[in-house]
Amino acid sequence: MNSNKKPWPLKTIHGIRQRINTNPDFQRPAVWGNSQKQLLVDTILREYDIPKLYWRKTGSKPDTYDVVDGQQRLRAIWDFFDGKFALPANADPIDDVAIAGSKYEELPDELRMKFDVYALDIVILENTDEDEVREMFLRLQNGTSLKAQEKRNAYPGKMRDFVRELSKHPFFSKVAFANSRFTHDHVAAQLVCLELAGAATNVKDADLNRMYKKNLDFDTKSPDAKSVVKILTTLNDIFPDKMPELERYNVVSLYCVMAELMEQYVFADIKSNFYDWFIAFEQERRVQEAKSSDDANPDWIAYKEKISHSTDSEESIRWRMEFMLKELLGKNPGIRLKDNQRDFTYLQRLTIFRRDGGMCQLKIKCEGAKLAWDDWHCDHIQPWSKGGKTTVENGQSSCSACNQSKGGVK
Repeated sequence: MNSNKKPWPLKTIHGIRQRINTNPDFQRPAVWGNSQKQLLVDTILREYDIPKLYWRKTGSKPDTYDVVDGQQRLRAIWDFFDGKFALPANADPIDDVAIAGSKYEELPDELRMKFDVYALDIVILENTDEDEVREMFLRLQNGTSLKAQEKRNAYPGKMRDFVRELSKHPFFSKVAFANSRFTHDHVAAQLVCLELAGAATNVKDADLNRMYKKNLDFDTKSPDAKSVVKILTTLNDIFPDKMPELERYNVVSLYCVMAELMEQYVFADIKSNFYDWFIAFEQERRVQEAKSSDDANPDWIAYKEKISHSTDSEESIRWRMEFMLKELLGKNPGIRLKDNQRDFTYLQRLTIFRRDGGMCQLKIKCEGAKLAWDDWHCDHIQPWSKGGKTTVENGQSSCSACNQSKGGVK
């Protein structure tokens, strides 16, 4: 990585702002309020020093840049140039010149020129890779008020990339919480952490940090990755619109409930009723919360405590999941358990293969091809995921091509 420092006048920087990307994907969103912006402009007008800014050069002819550090300052300067805010009403004069309540265009010419030619020290980084830039970003932000997920978003590695992509899943457009300061990424990371654990677990910031660092080479095609996407897609299908009930704690709880249902039960039995059940569940929660502690159901009192404190702890997540499952199964007693045995035994496979004459029975991609014993699939006639039993009667011989294409056939 090469770097060089140059003084850049503010007017020049404002003139090329279309070529300066203040929001590369490791950056946090704009968070400064007016008071912080006003203080920066006042600092510049009084000709005090401002810390260096760091840009990564990303292209030439014309030059383009990603901001590694200093995006809040740049946005404030541009907003002042554009007249989006004024100096505070109680700002002290500069050299006996009143500036209180002034926007850029309202400043005296001498002060505007002073603002225009004020030079920021810009460190230009060249010949850098993504990991170097992310590492520099974290080091430059050390000691500032970055939230934990904002720091994780700057981590290198495939886990960070997977969570970033997962946060863009359509389901997150329906939740009740905004993506302020990467909140969607935070919840997406918690869901991945739960999936990797295969059960309720702590999903606090320290746990998520460890997950990111331990899974730098995370396989985005792995069964765990596919399972997270599958469950989110199912939730997206169930909830057609944005819902105020989909708070952060509910998204985590529903994910765990859904994972359990899809693993242990015939989900087709409940899918069409799940939305109505959840709405009724939330209505009952509000009814119970309106009651006095003497009149409310003790289980619902405990549930309120679990969604109010330590919601990211293993104990709270497990309790909420089990309570919701109990309520769901109590209202839908007809849901069938899946057959615990998913894979056919050797003897079952041999019996099915001989019964079918070693010929493909699916005939989707072939006309009943002759199968070799070491190259065939033993397929559930009624899918296991829909309650099909792992029995000889429910098994059939299939070639690889037909079995792999079966999912697309209605």
